[in-house]
Amino acid sequence: MPCELLNFVIAFAPLFSKPVFKRVEFLLTGAILSPVSRTVTNALRVMGLSQEKHFENYHRVLNRDQWSSLKASRILLNLLIKTFGLAGELVIGFDDTIERRRGEKIKAKGIYRDAVRSSKSFFVKCVPRGLRWLSFMLLTEVPFAGKVWALPFLTVLCPSERYDEERGIHHRKLTDRARQAILLIKKWLPQMNLIFVGDSSFAALDLLNRVRDEVTVVSRLRLDAALYRKARAKKVGQIGRPRKKGKRLPTLQAVIANPKTKWKTVTIGNWYSEKTRKIEIVSGKCVWYHVGKEVVPMRWVIIRDPLSKV
Repeated sequence: MPCELLNFVIAFAPLFSKPVFKRVEFLLTGAILSPVSRTVTNALRVMGLSQEKHFENYHRVLNRDQWSSLKASRILLNLLIKTFGLAGELVIGFDDTIERRRGEKIKAKGIYRDAVRSSKSFFVKCVPRGLRWLSFMLLTEVPFAGKVWALPFLTVLCPSERYDEERGIHHRKLTDRARQAILLIKKWLPQMNLIFVGDSSFAALDLLNRVRDEVTVVSRLRLDAALYRKARAKKVGQIGRPRKKGKRLPTLQAVIANPKTKWKTVTIGNWYSEKTRKIEIVSGKCVWYHVGKEVVPMRWVIIRDPLSKV
């Protein structure tokens, strides 16, 4: 094994016993070198072990041997931080994906919405059924590519509600799983300023309220969200509960449609295939509130392209 690769693999040695770690070395090297799907069989074929009599021992590394994938994720994250020389602030992207799988022995399969083929008015199910994974990726610029890459280091299985009900298990929603993972990553890196970037699925008051004191979350907000001014502090001697919110503000859709809105021009680097692109933004501070929920202080930003290409 090359020294550069060995230094990477050896970091995971404490997770395994010596006999198992030898097989892990072969599987990791084979997975990296495999030109096709990264299965155990292809990894062994690339390493010249296609005629291995005890090939089942390599499969048992994944389906029978006991080791913590959570600890492996922590080690991988620290390796990525060290490799790219990151410090102070980290940007982490997170999103869910559907892995289509067949087979009676595959547990936690469910029926989910196909995000690619569905629209606002038309719902398409994923066929065949699959596994729903929530992935967390370190967003950093890779020097030889000259672009920001998403480097996965943690995946969380999110079983469907039907699967949990059939087994009498308390169901945890996608946002609940995201909250657990975000707080865990913050626990791994208490000294760093963490910024999590997700889509509109994670613009949920319960999630944002739970993590707002620990990390910063960037997400896509509904244009008709109920936004308010920050409530004034309670006066001395005032009776009753303190106010949660102040005066209602115009919706983001109203801000966009208002001809008096003052847009600011900024230049963005590495804009997809272009080196730079000038865009227009408008921003403001407010609190987001919904009946029965706690308020979330936030800064909203609206972006528009003056060239109307996006």
